[in-house]
Amino acid sequence: MENFWKILRKTDAKKRLSVPISFLRSLPPFKLGSHAVTFEATDEKGEAWAFQCSIRKRGQYPKPVLTRGWVAFVKSKKLQVGDKVRFMKHKNRATAAISYKVRVEKEIKVFGAIFGYARI
Repeated sequence: MENFWKILRKTDAKKRLSVPISFLRSLPPFKLGSHAVTFEATDEKGEAWAFQCSIRKRGQYPKPVLTRGWVAFVKSKKLQVGDKVRFMKHKNRATAAISYKVRVEKEIKVFGAIFGYARI
């Protein structure tokens, strides 16, 4: 089950990943009064990454972002502006356990033109 994908922009690649509001429904519930929730996602190699999703404390629009853990992930994967990231939630039918996966695709350029994406 795919939850969302995004082509990285400058802020996404350098500081934090802004995510769609609809992604909040896929995350563990926020504790009462809390503005952040931590979840773990495994990459294509099976390595676990802990991310924190935060929302604004005030205002009508929560503007969810991944903060803690995100920059380390970007550096480890050598992600850049234009690369693609996917987050997926999976529910095990037998145990009802929830898990998350994160996948990245590097932008492929040929003679300066975007040719496509390759999974890494």
